[in-house]
Amino acid sequence: MNIFQLKTLIAVAEKGNFSSAALSLDVSQSAVSRAIASLEKELGVPLLLRGRFGARPSLVGERIIAYARKIVQIRERIDYEIYLEKGLEGGRIRLASFRSAATHLLPSVIAQFSEQFPQVSLEITEDDPSGVEQALREGQVDIGLLPLPRSGEFDTWEIARDEYVVLLPKSVGNLPSELTWQDLANFSFILFNYAECTSAVRDHWAQWEQTLKVAYVVKEDSTIVSMVAQGLGAAILPRLAALPIPEGVQVRKLPVPLERVIGAAIWAEALHSPAVFAFLDALRHTGKFQL
Repeated sequence: MNIFQLKTLIAVAEKGNFSSAALSLDVSQSAVSRAIASLEKELGVPLLLRGRFGARPSLVGERIIAYARKIVQIRERIDYEIYLEKGLEGGRIRLASFRSAATHLLPSVIAQFSEQFPQVSLEITEDDPSGVEQALREGQVDIGLLPLPRSGEFDTWEIARDEYVVLLPKSVGNLPSELTWQDLANFSFILFNYAECTSAVRDHWAQWEQTLKVAYVVKEDSTIVSMVAQGLGAAILPRLAALPIPEGVQVRKLPVPLERVIGAAIWAEALHSPAVFAFLDALRHTGKFQL
């Protein structure tokens, strides 16, 4: 048995048919068929059940696939260590991130990584967290930056923490650096029309038995900041989402701190290149990127 056979078996199990597995592996369908046939012949048991439904693992196939994933993962780590020692020569990493993390966290990491591995190409797309999740599931990207926690279908690592802050127009006058709930009760708020941030803020207010008065719900964080600057209300945003802070806005702390945890995520069942693991090290400040 060899690594290609095991990767092929995993791909067929994930995709549900030979043709989709061949596309994901960038090989011909006949190569997939030969790899599965030779593996089944060597092991002497049927690993896949074929039919009009496509292909799915047999009972013994499910058990074998669990071990195959571990073997492939170990081989990937071996390849990763070798490539790091030699220096990565080529490869591609596809990244997806929500806007504020892409703007404020990724550039410095990309600069450091590109200096270390100039032959590796990087592709970056911006989307909301649900879009990043979907892109990971569909294999359109290798690494996603997302607020944590996520579901168990992803392997995740914390890379940053971002505090929620209160944004107030300068016209309200100079307020203390740390506000009380009584101070906040005097304002109507412009909320971010994004479920996770909005839910976090609403849950925080509810936890402390406070009433949140809402004036507007807006899709873009930059629009929220501009509206605050024009005196149309106050806002509660993660600090990175609020940057850059314009002249007409003052920033204050919440009475009780609230944070969002930002993490790097990969699809747990996917096969990853050494370049992907190297970039994860850069995001996590581990390996060659240890601070």
